[in-house]
Amino acid sequence: MISVKNLGYTYMIGTPFEKTALKNISFEVAEGEVLAIAGHTGSGKSTLIQLVAGLIDLTGGSIEIDGLKVTDKKIRRLIGIVFQYPEQQLFEETVESDIAFAPKNFGLSEEEISARVNEAMRQVGLSDELKKVSPFELSGGQRRRVAIAGILALKPKYLILDEPTAGLDPLAKENLLSEIFGAIKKSGVTIILVSHNMDDIARFADRVIVLAHGEILFNGKPRDLFAREEILTCAGLEPPPVTKLIHALGIDKIVLTLDEAEKIISKP
Repeated sequence: MISVKNLGYTYMIGTPFEKTALKNISFEVAEGEVLAIAGHTGSGKSTLIQLVAGLIDLTGGSIEIDGLKVTDKKIRRLIGIVFQYPEQQLFEETVESDIAFAPKNFGLSEEEISARVNEAMRQVGLSDELKKVSPFELSGGQRRRVAIAGILALKPKYLILDEPTAGLDPLAKENLLSEIFGAIKKSGVTIILVSHNMDDIARFADRVIVLAHGEILFNGKPRDLFAREEILTCAGLEPPPVTKLIHALGIDKIVLTLDEAEKIISKP
């Protein structure tokens, strides 16, 4: 479990450029949960996930992961984080060697590394035929999968995804989301999804936290969030397109998916 208590963060303390990014943030993430963190640009999302991943030092409050303080080096084996456009960090000659890079740094055996590479490729939907191919010869969507597989090969217990489909075409986006919330979730990984796409949150998140100006405006189920128009407006967000469509038809119901909408519309 991830436990965040009274978290605050201020940049450039003691300078004329001092700025508070987070104020009194508290929440927990249960094992196996898909937690979405939503908010407009500047809401504090990126700062929050960097703190949870232990990439920047705390300036207020506490974070514990499975009972360990976030400053404990052991959490590096528990958390994997995928930033936007992770494919820009690919550098090895082959897909296989790029995915194997991080596990090698952990001193694992060649047999274990090979097994992890195979499993990670399967989880993101990459075929074995691509192992010896240069990642720079792949499509944008495939390169994104290679980058995510490199994180999964570390076998993190918690996976943080920062806008994982940013810049992908609709088909590549849909395929990647299907893999993430299919094989990866089934493996037992707890997922924190950072996104401003309410459609993705409606379809895949168990719970959503909405941030605005460094504070939590909402913490609950997506369906409950989309019934609170004032929260969405304050955070600069919009409900999923399918929800807006149903309301435009004069139907006063909260709908999260096309399947739900079809059932409602088709009722006599």
